[in-house]
Amino acid sequence: MSTRERILDAAAHVLSVNGYAGLRLTDVAAEARLQAPAIYHYYASRDELVEEVMWSGIVGMREYVAAVLDELPDGTPPLTRLLTSVEAHLCHVLQASDYATAWIRNAGQVPLAIRKRQIVEEERYGEIWRRLINDVAREGLLRPELDLYIAQMLVLGALNWAVEWWTPSLGSIESVVVNAKSLIRQGLTDDA
Repeated sequence: MSTRERILDAAAHVLSVNGYAGLRLTDVAAEARLQAPAIYHYYASRDELVEEVMWSGIVGMREYVAAVLDELPDGTPPLTRLLTSVEAHLCHVLQASDYATAWIRNAGQVPLAIRKRQIVEEERYGEIWRRLINDVAREGLLRPELDLYIAQMLVLGALNWAVEWWTPSLGSIESVVVNAKSLIRQGLTDDA
């Protein structure tokens, strides 16, 4: 692993735990096992480092969920595709990626200048979820009173909020996934 990658991984971890306001380069350096001034050899500023972590978090999430969906067999029912995405999103953010956790926890805290590239990726990720919800609606499974956009945002909001409250002491990730799938299935469809 290159020094640049070690710094980025360390920053993702520190940002996911301490948040934007609590991110200190000395903490990142300690996590990366190097001296803080060395960071400036690879990143011109703290905000450049944060921006790279945040962008990597959303790109990684989008690519992971898209890859999981691509692996599903042709003809997989839309509701199954949606629920598979729920599982992929939760597993990625809760156990696989400090980057995704950092992105979710800090999206509303960082200055707009840091968010510009990230916002473009968020829109691309949102498009995946928009298609998933629309496909469920086209199958006639979505409750008719639901607004597609609001339903999408509520689903993503609920999934993203899990990073704030879930800890292993509350139960397994599998339990979180089962509960999320059940709530989403029952909340969005008449197919309980």
